[in-house]
Amino acid sequence: MLGTLALALAVPVVAQNAPESLLPPGFGDAPATPAPAPAQPGRTPSPSSSPLPAAPAAPAQPPALSLTLPEDSANDSAAAKQSEEELAAQKAKYDLPQSARRSLERVGALTPQTLGLEPDAFGSESGPFLAALMKETRAPIVSRWGSILLRRALLTASDTPRGIDGADWVAERAWLLLRMGEADNARLLVQSVDVDGFTPRLYAVAMQTYLATADPAGLCPLSAGALKVSKEPGWDMTRAICAALSGDQGSASGALNQAQRRGVVRGIDYRLAEKVVGTGFNARRSVKIEWDGVDRLTAWRFGLATALNVEIPDNLYATAGQHVRAWEARAPALSAVRRQPGADVAARLGVFSSQALVGFYSQMGADGDAPAAMADRVDALRAAYGGTTIGARLQGMHTIWRDNGRPDYVGLIATARAAAALPAAQVEARDAANLVAAMLTAGYDRNAALWSRAVGTLSGDGASQLWALLSVGAPSPVVDISQSRVSDYVKEAGEERGRLLVAALAGLARLSSSDAVSLAQGNGFTLAADSRWARAIGAAAQRGEKGTVALLAAVGMQAGEWGRLPPGHLFHIVAALHRVGLDPEARMIAAEALTRA
Repeated sequence: MLGTLALALAVPVVAQNAPESLLPPGFGDAPATPAPAPAQPGRTPSPSSSPLPAAPAAPAQPPALSLTLPEDSANDSAAAKQSEEELAAQKAKYDLPQSARRSLERVGALTPQTLGLEPDAFGSESGPFLAALMKETRAPIVSRWGSILLRRALLTASDTPRGIDGADWVAERAWLLLRMGEADNARLLVQSVDVDGFTPRLYAVAMQTYLATADPAGLCPLSAGALKVSKEPGWDMTRAICAALSGDQGSASGALNQAQRRGVVRGIDYRLAEKVVGTGFNARRSVKIEWDGVDRLTAWRFGLATALNVEIPDNLYATAGQHVRAWEARAPALSAVRRQPGADVAARLGVFSSQALVGFYSQMGADGDAPAAMADRVDALRAAYGGTTIGARLQGMHTIWRDNGRPDYVGLIATARAAAALPAAQVEARDAANLVAAMLTAGYDRNAALWSRAVGTLSGDGASQLWALLSVGAPSPVVDISQSRVSDYVKEAGEERGRLLVAALAGLARLSSSDAVSLAQGNGFTLAADSRWARAIGAAAQRGEKGTVALLAAVGMQAGEWGRLPPGHLFHIVAALHRVGLDPEARMIAAEALTRA
């Protein structure tokens, strides 16, 4: 048990020195030359028998996805006997020199050189206004790509806005990241602030962050300072937990017994803390965890149980948001089989990249203990990436997609690079549409654009969807985009997807203004900025504030599912992103809308 807990405590610190990039190489770069107009391709062999080229033109692999000293812990009676000079000398032993202190004027892990935004990405907006937006945003949001963009904005080394303490600015960003499922990245932000700069708000978010990453030991350097400003029961319990993890079982048992007498925590919460104490050096406590009568999953219960590798019943996960499953996906103490439900959720939310998801499935295959259904999925993934013919690879993808007519979105994410590696070949229209949809889940927009040559030759089921995805997802227009073509798509795909296509094309300025207005009115919605939110995101775009636009885009995508997102919202989001130079993200959000609606 001690070894398991030690792994849980050690791995997050090592594994997240930098956030994982979810974007493929070259994503967002301007295309070197305009894509060719649609043309009739030459005859190609049938996919079932065609061998793949010896070295398929696959995109390059994307790049792979500190504890500070606590304040002086001398007790009050000892401090009273020391002179001011002695206190200053003792404090100087542990204080960081001024040159090593980190400024709170700009905190973050990403810069423009590492796929972050500019330091002034939030412009002149007031800190309290931005913090209120972050607090009120119901996360996770509906869009995977919207979440990926928001993640970059929150992790950017941005200037602290006016009217808010720098530590509180970090706290609000980390708190939103946690609710998005981004536990490791929330931790990255929290650890960017020196302990003596923590505010009560940051202490509260730090507690949630270390529990979300299943790392109770991470609370120990913060415990002394937090106990001075917080009455949160969790901090009181760190007296026992941290003493046990440092080998002081006498103090740990005393603190635990005192907490029990005072009723600081009870029931399952107390037993989990007692079990953590029992993993410490020289401990003599044996605790059995039973979930009978527990009606909900909290961060405390998730964090301690996961660090201890205590299985949490599935019905309790149902009482928490999907973001908790995403936390589970990165828990180092759990086996791959235990993390599998969380991995699928993490991919869907944008926490896992396509590469990370494929790596996870590969680990499951290597471990050899996957259930039969998952083992079949892993085998199909091997075929999708390593089959000797186009037909063999497509067959593997069909298995992963589950329903070729309406493919599983996580399956599309898992096969994104396999789809990008396939040469444009003679396939069924539905397969072509699904291949392009898979590529766009991971940002392989240039590879997807190569399939524009097939648009004029394919017909039947999937042909119009292929056209629609390329009309919004390609880096530049590669298919015919006219009012009549859009109207035909609306008739075939239905009003829901049709409205989203009109909104996306209008936002990307790929329709003339008159055609955009006419199509929107004809399909029952308006492009006018008729709400405070629409006017706010438009004004932020006009000022060029990428961070504010990304945050307001997330505010506009709080629908539970794509079918409930108003098309007008999609238009204002795509238009604002397009205007501030985030056109690639605008296009991927548009393609996602058409894929998932």
